[in-house]
Parts: sequence; C-alpha cells; structure tokens
Amino acid sequence: MIYNPKVQFIPARPPQRETRVGIYSRVSSNSMDQLNSLTSQISALTRMVASVPRWLLVDVYIDIASSKTGSSRKEFNRMLEDCKSRNLEIIITKNISRFGRDTVEVLEALHQLRLLGIRVIFEQENLDTADTDNDLMISIIESIAQAENESRSDNIKWGIKQKAAQGTSKLYNRKCYGYENDTNGELIINEEEAKNVKLIFNLYLQGSSIVGIMKELGNRGIKTPTGKYTWSKRTIDVMLSNEKYIGVVRLLDKGDHEVHYVSENNHPPIISKERFKAVQSEKVNRSNVVQGKEGNQRKRSKYSSKK
Repeated sequence: MIYNPKVQFIPARPPQRETRVGIYSRVSSNSMDQLNSLTSQISALTRMVASVPRWLLVDVYIDIASSKTGSSRKEFNRMLEDCKSRNLEIIITKNISRFGRDTVEVLEALHQLRLLGIRVIFEQENLDTADTDNDLMISIIESIAQAENESRSDNIKWGIKQKAAQGTSKLYNRKCYGYENDTNGELIINEEEAKNVKLIFNLYLQGSSIVGIMKELGNRGIKTPTGKYTWSKRTIDVMLSNEKYIGVVRLLDKGDHEVHYVSENNHPPIISKERFKAVQSEKVNRSNVVQGKEGNQRKRSKYSSKK
C-alpha cells in the first residue's frame, strides 16, 4: 500500500452518549378539560426535547389524581426509580405547580433529585436547576407558589362574585333548617321542619327567652338540625335572624359598607316579613346593650333567660 505523506488519517470519533430525558406531568382530576390540558403539555414538551440534538426522550410520566386514587404519585415514584438507576439525566415539566401539590412537596422532590444529580427544567418559569443556586431556587419557588395561590384565590373570589351578580350561584339555594332542595336544586319548604321554625318564632314573640325555647323544644322531643335532642343558644339565635325564612338571600354580605347581592323572593317564605321584623325589634329590646350619649352602655338589669 502506498502512503501519501500529504494525507492524514483521522479515525472516527466515538459516538457521544445522548442525554436521557424524561417528561413529567400531573393533573388534579380526570376531567375532560384537565385531560385536554395534559395532551397539550406533553405535546409541547416533546417538541422541546426534539429541538435539542443531543437529547433523547426516554419516557413520559403522568400522574392523574382522582377521587379513587387521591394523591397517588405512582408515576412520580417510577420516575424516581429510573433516576436512581441512572436511566434519566434530565426531567422536564410544564411548571412548578405540576411538579407537586404544594411548595413543601415540590421542594422535597427537588431535594431528592438534586442528591441523585438529576437536572430539572421548569419550562413555563424558565427555571433550570443546573443554572440556579439551590437557595435561590428555593426562594424563587416559594415566591412563585405564593403568587399562584394569591392569583387562584382572586380568581375564585371573582368567580363567586360573577355568579352572585348573575343570579346563577348555587349558594342562593343552599338549604337550611325548614327547607330542602327539589330535583332542580331549588329551595322548597320542608313542612315538618317548617312547623318547628314557626313554633320558635311564635314562642319568642310570646315572651319566651332563647333558653326557654330550648327547654320547650326538648320537652316536645323536637330534634336539632343535626339530629340531636339538645338545642344550642346559637342555633336558635341564628334562626331568629335568618332572612332566608322570609324568602330573602344575601351573598357576600360582610358589613353595611360592603358590596353584596340580595335575592328577594328567592324561594317560598316560612315566616311573614311583618312577623320577622317584630322578632328583630324584640331582640333589640331584650338586648343588654343600649346606645347612649357616651356610646354603647349595658342595661342595669338583663332580660331574664329563665322563662
């Protein structure tokens, strides 16, 4: 064989080992919306892995919580085992909230993966544990989690206000003693309980104290809304002030100066408005506090609660 001194032989480079990547996702229910969201997440993360030449998608891990499985994280635990077996080097997930139910769970998972030398990338927050100091990562995650909780809380409050304003809130038809829901969820009178409601209002207007009403109900063997034989002062006091008995429902009412919503004639009344007003006036008369020039003052003699 003739060798040309001008030609240099260059051996082939040994193939570089591809970086093994896993995708993890978690949804809180198996509803259609959640499953559609899951499909979109996996599709986007798969394209992300494919865009990096040296990355090789090894597996996709998906946890779906349900009423039966609860907070089961079988796929997350399987992913951890693959990390321990060195079958994974990088884990990619959509965002921090998909990695755990709360901040504590997220940080615990990151701690385990850091000890195994596994790199974790949060796509939405653009966070990479390979480029971020551990203490800084913890601070960032805690800040993001707090912001997400506040945003979620604001969204829930906004949703409640919207439904209250539109009259579509189910809270308008939340049942109380004296009422039940029909097949459409509307409030209808429970005749047996309504008799007891009327009895309580009548006894109060006839001069009985709340303690006296408690004794009378007990003597008649009338059970409380929770099925007990002993009534409490608070239960009767709340019933005597409950506008629901005149067909009125108030939502988001936290004080005289707060915006709230009122549904008049929301459902059939058990007590007439005149009788209800009479009870409220009587409650004020029996109160141990009166308004004076120097502010609220206690009366010298309290209304007897023995009758």
